[in-house]
Amino acid sequence: MTSILNQTEVLGHIRCESYFLFSGETVLSDGLRAALYFLGLGYCFVGLSAITARFFLSMENVVKHSRKVVEIDPVTNSETVTYKKVWNFTIADISLLAFGTSFPQISLATIDAVRNVGELYAGGLGPGTLVGSAAFDLFPIHAVCVLMPKAGELKKIADLGVWLVELFWSFWAYIWLYIILEVWSPKVITLWEALLTVLQYGLLLLHAYAQDKRWPYLSLPIPRGDRPDEWVPEETDPSKDDDDVYDGYSDIIRAEPGNRNIVDIFSIHSTNDTGVIYHTVSDAPPESSYEPSRKKAIAKNSNVFAIWKQQFMDAFTLETSESRKVDSIYLWIGKLFWQLLLAPWRILFAFVPPCHIAHGWVAFICSLMFISGVAYIVTLLTDLISCVTGINPYVIAFTALAAGTSWPDLVASKIAAERQLTADSAIANITCSNSVNIYVGIGVPWLIDTVYNYFAYNEPLYIQNSRGLSFSLLMFFATSIGCISVLVLRRLILGAELGGPRAWAWITSLYFILLWLVFVTLSSLKVSGFI
Repeated sequence: MTSILNQTEVLGHIRCESYFLFSGETVLSDGLRAALYFLGLGYCFVGLSAITARFFLSMENVVKHSRKVVEIDPVTNSETVTYKKVWNFTIADISLLAFGTSFPQISLATIDAVRNVGELYAGGLGPGTLVGSAAFDLFPIHAVCVLMPKAGELKKIADLGVWLVELFWSFWAYIWLYIILEVWSPKVITLWEALLTVLQYGLLLLHAYAQDKRWPYLSLPIPRGDRPDEWVPEETDPSKDDDDVYDGYSDIIRAEPGNRNIVDIFSIHSTNDTGVIYHTVSDAPPESSYEPSRKKAIAKNSNVFAIWKQQFMDAFTLETSESRKVDSIYLWIGKLFWQLLLAPWRILFAFVPPCHIAHGWVAFICSLMFISGVAYIVTLLTDLISCVTGINPYVIAFTALAAGTSWPDLVASKIAAERQLTADSAIANITCSNSVNIYVGIGVPWLIDTVYNYFAYNEPLYIQNSRGLSFSLLMFFATSIGCISVLVLRRLILGAELGGPRAWAWITSLYFILLWLVFVTLSSLKVSGFI
């Protein structure tokens, strides 16, 4: 495999001599090669969606962790034992959820930076993907989330103060990026600019936590709405047999058509004779809500290697719904084709350890490592597509790559909008992911390159196509104002950001998609030199 894009003049036109796996690829026509590489890119996005499922389950175990708190009554001198959540929901939104779902973009940008270490010019693949991802998060993901509640159901942001803080830091991130690109030190990034970019992520965490805890002088005087600790309602479905929902070993929850007992970001799932039940761990020990049958299941599954073995067995088993009624042969064929397509990824990701080890941290870290591996392949394929087609890599970055790598963001917000009682996590994931994209996704790669250039050459980092990136930022500002304005109007008129009458939900959704198309079209024309 070669990492250098060589183009050679052959028969009067430019021919790409780079290849992905075999040197024989270069004898194929450019059109065929482009089609194959695009298919490979799409298959990588399928892999990202597959690993996202395990990532969510691992994060679920991390967030549900509780700690034992012993308090002594000063009057009776008796002990009171309670169990408190280790993770604050606001911090979990910004760190675990937003960082984890943005990790494909962050990995891609970091890999692009490492490949360019020693060069005076920064690669455009990472920044282009992250700015494009911000637009995809803000517009198409909002378009999906607004449709998720049932017809007529309204879901609003309960903690408006926290959302406003997160929204402020999200907008400031892109204002800051424009300042350092065009105002402070045009077209170059200094070491101090990169360092300040990364440090602002810590300020975001501190400010959001201060708002959540209503610290004086650091928080907005906005009362918190009704946000229950459970975040998701308890649901039971006695008609479902236990075997149809949870297999006892596998980390995968199977959702039947019409069954809303699906994996939720912050839910705690368990099984008993009535199926899946979601519990709260705020003030109760984890085992207090378990049935005796669940305790036996935990004891039975205490052997980690047995669970891990079952993961591989599940990966090699095609879930073609043999035991369930299939209405159409075409639907059955479609499901079988999809399972065959997923099979290699399922087998590969079965190497991720079971999610219950170390409260899910091992599986969480391993999932991020696999995401990084897929992101590396994506960078190689993107280089080849640009080499074969002649399309500017920046255009590919903020269109195809941004949409594909933002899939975990879409899945996370969709599940939150569908399952949670409020719109907090669904919308917070969008705004927080956009902040993480800049402070971490662009800040860390630029810090790597600027540190190397500072000590090796005593030179700053020069930005390729800075005008194209700056224009995309301006377009993002303009279209994002239109998006946020509609959310505010929905709150004032309908009383909620998500859901409502079906007609209004669809109109809002189509409007968000239109804003995204405007951003992508104008940014592509600018980068290509047409405007």
